[in-house]
Amino acid sequence: MEWIEILKNALITGYDLVRDLFTRTLFTLGESTPITLQGIFYFLISILLLIYITDKFHKKIVNRILARSNIDIGVSESIGTIFRYVVITIGLFVIVQTAGIDLTALGFIAGALGVGIGFGLQGITNNFISGLIILFERPIKVGDRIDVGDISGDVVRIAARATTIVTNDNISIIIPNSEFINERVINWSHNDRRIRFNYPVGVSYNENPRIIRKLLLEVAKENNAVLKHPPPDILFQEFADSALIFNLRVWTYEYTDRPNVLKSQLYYAIFKKFDDNNVSIPFPQRDLHFKSGWTQWKSGEEMPEEPS
Repeated sequence: MEWIEILKNALITGYDLVRDLFTRTLFTLGESTPITLQGIFYFLISILLLIYITDKFHKKIVNRILARSNIDIGVSESIGTIFRYVVITIGLFVIVQTAGIDLTALGFIAGALGVGIGFGLQGITNNFISGLIILFERPIKVGDRIDVGDISGDVVRIAARATTIVTNDNISIIIPNSEFINERVINWSHNDRRIRFNYPVGVSYNENPRIIRKLLLEVAKENNAVLKHPPPDILFQEFADSALIFNLRVWTYEYTDRPNVLKSQLYYAIFKKFDDNNVSIPFPQRDLHFKSGWTQWKSGEEMPEEPS
């Protein structure tokens, strides 16, 4: 049974070595806070678990609890994100305390971070604070249709540093949060997802404006994407060079993010409606006037010489 004793002694020795390695003080934080390998592992694993658990709670709050109410999805996302930030902040304090780290010993670290933020982390800090402003003031929220710069798309996620927008081509664009605070942003659905679009339509001068108005209203009312309330409207907009210009104004909820699709549907229907009712769609016309010298030249006469 000697081999059993040898194995037992080896395990005890190995355990003592590992315990000594993990509990040995690597350095001292401040004057009274020893930092060990065990404490570092505890700190890192606790933070990873905290992030994982808060992420799960965030999804549960948004997708299950708040989804049962009539709260808008953007408001739900804001509430869930703010709740997650609060829990992470409280959890970090608890982890630091249970790890045996004296918060007063972190004063010099806070000072060093302040210097770092002042120089190298200005952009990150600016974006983080901008993200908090977005979540509390809600100039944009998840589900909104927005234009910022030359980018147009739907907001799908607002994170601490950046906001994700998905375009109509299903391309995800990551935009720093500070741009939504410092730049001009067009929010198509800030108060209401109902949007009015204006589509110009030109007809010949030979057509009766009252008949044109009646036909355009029929086209608008036959399209299921056009809202009945508020009703569509037709404005006689302009006497143009070659046409009478009307403005078809329609309200929609469904095509807020796809105005060109609705425009195409209406224009197809307008073309067919005009064709069925023999309405002329004009094209640009120009009258050309030639000088008499052109006629003389065509008849075979010599053109007069230009004075030198």
